[in-house]
Amino acid sequence: MKKAIMLRSRWRRNSKLARLGARVGLAHAGTSARKVFASAERKEELSRARELKTAQQVATELGNMKGALMKLGQMASYLDDGLPEPMRMALAQLQSQAPPMAIELVHEVLLAELGKPVSELFVEFDDEPIAAASIGQVHRAILRTPEGDRAVAVKVQYPGVAEAIDADIRTADLLGTLLAFGFKSLNPEDMVAEIKDRLREELDYSLEAQNQQTFADFYRGHPFIHVPEVLHNYSTSRVLITELVSGSSFAEVLEWTQQERNDVGEAIFRFVFRSLYRFRAFNGDPHPGNYIFHKDGRVTFLDFGLIKHFTVEEMQMFQGMVKAAVLDHDMEEYRRIIEDAGMLQLDAPFTTEEAGDYFAHFYAPVRESHEMTWTTEYATSIVRHTFDRTSAIAQYATVPKSFVFIQRINLGLYALLGQLGAAGNFRRISEELWPMTNAPASTTLGEAEAAWLALRDSHL
Repeated sequence: MKKAIMLRSRWRRNSKLARLGARVGLAHAGTSARKVFASAERKEELSRARELKTAQQVATELGNMKGALMKLGQMASYLDDGLPEPMRMALAQLQSQAPPMAIELVHEVLLAELGKPVSELFVEFDDEPIAAASIGQVHRAILRTPEGDRAVAVKVQYPGVAEAIDADIRTADLLGTLLAFGFKSLNPEDMVAEIKDRLREELDYSLEAQNQQTFADFYRGHPFIHVPEVLHNYSTSRVLITELVSGSSFAEVLEWTQQERNDVGEAIFRFVFRSLYRFRAFNGDPHPGNYIFHKDGRVTFLDFGLIKHFTVEEMQMFQGMVKAAVLDHDMEEYRRIIEDAGMLQLDAPFTTEEAGDYFAHFYAPVRESHEMTWTTEYATSIVRHTFDRTSAIAQYATVPKSFVFIQRINLGLYALLGQLGAAGNFRRISEELWPMTNAPASTTLGEAEAAWLALRDSHL
């Protein structure tokens, strides 16, 4: 009886979310269609009408769950078939249709946080946001500073969203339900705890500023990786101001030449794993909107709210897994490591060879030295393999706390590389990045990075 009640409750929640997602999507589509034939003044009226109506719909239907569900929608957006259709559609709608807050609210937050009205803080302030996300939005502006006027990006948090999310994630019901769909046979407690911790951290823009500064300091002067400068004197826990960067979007990059897309894919790949192995940090939000691309080959990396820092012991474990599975092909050692890590139950009833075949899928791009081309089909196969409920081995596997965001960044990275159709020898590139191999440069980008590393390390 209790199980039946829980199932009915879950079904009602899924149906409610699906209906909301459909309404938000239809409202947006209708507004967009009307704007095609509208005057400039009427377009502005329609935009503002959608802004208020959509925000009210979300707030009315979801109450205090608004921010958490939007963030979960963003985090789950790459999961493909890993979630049931009603939940996946609803979360996808919330992720893609995050409504902008009324500009009056933006001005109120800036006044409360920085102590001055917008007219005194900025020479110019664009009331139309350039990005609207799960917990805030970003505006272009020209900031008045003692050193002179500066073009900046102003990230403003929705009023009350911190309290809303914090109240929502005090219980594991929402997160546990979502994760149970993808990991039906597993105990999601570690994953829930890790996601709760990271979500709470992301609410603090002061912490995001520190994270971004860490990455900016490390990559300063890098030939193709750029992290925008943070203006700490003008940033608070709810406002983050950084240098404004312009360039091409991910959608525009998909129209670039294949070699340019290959370079973009390699740059992102190097950023992810250089960061992991050199200073034990992961930027845990691999979303197409978090990159700005430049024709000179540079990639600007944005949004450092969701950062996972690893201990020395955790990094030694990750490196041991790569060494056993990829370099030594020693699956007995690999099984011992993942059992010690809690990824696999001790004495699970299958052979080490069977375990090796199951986990080898995750290492396929780097197990052998060869030219490969990433495809969306391969990226999707990794996601499906990760969330496969039918595998006998999956019934004995779990995702410990240390691995939650490694899985997320890997799946998100693979999806981006698949969309780019990026090609290259990723085993040789990885050997440059792995501390246990530290191989010489294998590409043009690798040569430029090696020269930068040598100069950087010589000044430390």
